[in-house]
Amino acid sequence: MRFLRFLPSLLLCALCAAMPARAQGTDIPKLVKLVVPFAPGGSTDLVARQIAQELAERLKTTVVVDNRPGAGGTLGSEWVAQQPADGSVLLMGTVSTHAVAPSIYGKLRYEPLRDFTPLTPVATIPNVMVVRSELAVTNLKELVGLSRKPGANYSYASNGQGTSNHLAMELLKTATGLQAVHVPYKGSGPALTDTVAGHVTTMMDVVMTSYPYIKSGKLRPLAVTSPTRSPMLPDVPTVAEAGYPGFEAVVWFGLFAPPKMAPALQDRLNHELVAIIRGPKISEYLQQQGAQPAPMAPAEFASLIRNDIAKWAKVTAAAGIRPE
Repeated sequence: MRFLRFLPSLLLCALCAAMPARAQGTDIPKLVKLVVPFAPGGSTDLVARQIAQELAERLKTTVVVDNRPGAGGTLGSEWVAQQPADGSVLLMGTVSTHAVAPSIYGKLRYEPLRDFTPLTPVATIPNVMVVRSELAVTNLKELVGLSRKPGANYSYASNGQGTSNHLAMELLKTATGLQAVHVPYKGSGPALTDTVAGHVTTMMDVVMTSYPYIKSGKLRPLAVTSPTRSPMLPDVPTVAEAGYPGFEAVVWFGLFAPPKMAPALQDRLNHELVAIIRGPKISEYLQQQGAQPAPMAPAEFASLIRNDIAKWAKVTAAAGIRPE
């Protein structure tokens, strides 16, 4: 009876003792590293820096961008996969690092779904097919037709072997019959520079980084790879509108944490990040860059990755690209 009399107090004490443990489960460290597995200045880096600033303000913590480039974004991604899942390290991954890489790198040291905690996509952005302005081509069908003539010797630039725009161009070649030899570069900057200079015939690049060259008249856009036209390039048709229905190859950026993050912390980070992405500042910034905000729940994000892995595996197989 004496035990029963004290039981409510004991239960209350136990509940109070448990509450700090639950609170700590969603605490954010005072310093958060947001890893960008590409060099500074690219589209992934630009988006990550905007997110980092908003995340720091919302969480009242310090968020620093940590660039760890190499091997098409896989080196930095691999490093994140080995870190503690306490919220101190996050990754700005892409379709290249988490959907294309498994088909390209035979010795990839991470599995995109098993070795990361998906948080949310940030945005999707179309590629745009561009040629140097001096080339006597005004639309995609003309480029395809000229490329198939004897002695054309057309080529196309990419951000590197196995990157998303490399695979997107291979998908386009299959869909259109375009004849062009792949010339890989170490990033979009040098690839765009050589396209402008005429060292390569064409390139497929995200609207965000190719737009300044289009605006200045140095490059001519032929088609965008999204299902609908880009608000930044309203006069440029989609590949489907250019005569090749069903084609789609968009780039996405997404946020990840190391594997086995506590569900409560994953949910909190998803909640905070979705609010940031949907907020007026980031939403407006993304749309100004030709991107569309695309936040979603972690389970939906995992499903997107799974479907894209299967899609790009088919593309690499059809193109005869063997894992390195």
